[in-house]
Amino acid sequence: MPDVNQNEGPEPSIDRFEAYEDLFDPLRTDRQARRRLKPRVVQKHEKPRSEILAELGEVTGQGAEFETSYHPSRHEEGWLLGSVRSFFEEAWIVDVLARVRGGKEASVYRCQAHPRTDLDLLAAKVYRPHMFRSLRNDAMYREGREVLAGDGKVVKKTDDRVMRALGKKTAFGLQVAHTSWLMHEYTTMRRLYDAGGALPRPIAATDNAILMEYVGDAQRAAPMLSEVALGPREARELWEVVLRNMHLLLQQGLVHGDLSAYNILYWQGEIAIIDFPQVTAIEGNQSARGILERDVRRVSEYFAGQGVERDPEALAAELWSQYAPPSVREPLVAGEMTW
Repeated sequence: MPDVNQNEGPEPSIDRFEAYEDLFDPLRTDRQARRRLKPRVVQKHEKPRSEILAELGEVTGQGAEFETSYHPSRHEEGWLLGSVRSFFEEAWIVDVLARVRGGKEASVYRCQAHPRTDLDLLAAKVYRPHMFRSLRNDAMYREGREVLAGDGKVVKKTDDRVMRALGKKTAFGLQVAHTSWLMHEYTTMRRLYDAGGALPRPIAATDNAILMEYVGDAQRAAPMLSEVALGPREARELWEVVLRNMHLLLQQGLVHGDLSAYNILYWQGEIAIIDFPQVTAIEGNQSARGILERDVRRVSEYFAGQGVERDPEALAAELWSQYAPPSVREPLVAGEMTW
């Protein structure tokens, strides 16, 4: 089995940006495409853009200027405001209130939702600029996945210009890869949410940020499950929720790719699974089995500490046997794990 540990490699060289930006920037897609990216917030009345911006001015007292209560540091201000500006312009949010979680790949911000959404708070996950990203071994997860454009649609493999840019890792190719990486996370969230999964409701996406339901309250964001000690009954119930969501993903031919108690939120007795950019296709990815085994092992370790004993080797064997297509299925015997 290929090694599923992440190894950093040299940062690719960056050339000048090439054409095709429109295809890979959701901010430049037409209004209908943007509307399709936001299936869960129901608008009672469609309003002209000018009227929406006028409403924003009334709510914020700032006209069409986007100023935030949160004061970002100098190094994050440009990419933060640039990444969430369209959420402001499209009347999803009226303010960025605080940064609630920082990470090597992305930071999460608590935002004030626009009144017309009928929501109070939303969370914006904003990816760091490519140069600050630490996960460079993303090829392992991208294997077997389609390339997605900014509207979530699959890029045809016959599109030589895009495929050539990806192969040469030009600036445009890096932007294509980044957009596809983010859109795989967003579209997976939509699919899992629509299937009844336990995760924050996805709202919208730009080329560098995902807007979703906020889990927590105005004082604090929901803690990670790894920070929570569960009682025996609650631990058993939540284990079943996690297992059910693994099944839901596998039914769609996907593995989470980074599932652990660090990527599960806990709030008021319920959990929400987060962080899907490393979602892995079962078919066409030679590392899929090892990645599934790693996910199973990690969540099993946490729940074992909470009194829920489950054999991760046997569970991984059962899941792989049940969902792996015949073209990639090999007998997986308990006790013969690949990690």
